Amino acid sequence: MPGQTVELPKSGFALEIDGRLKTEFSTKEGAEHGAIELKRRFPMLQIRIYDAAAQLRHDLPSSLLAESLRR
Repeated sequence: MPGQTVELPKSGFALEIDGRLKTEFSTKEGAEHGAIELKRRFPMLQIRIYDAAAQLRHDLPSSLLAESLRR
């Protein structure tokens, strides 16, 4: 079965979950909030934020992760 080709977003931010792009957000804060909520519910997931303007992927900042796990 051939792999799917996922088109990268042209603007905004997207969550990359376990290596696959999923949800898109218009702001970085929205993407971070979504990532924190997912990480809180499913701590085993590997979640990164894709920045379409810079065409880069970023790990969640440690400070945000630590805060999310305390709640």
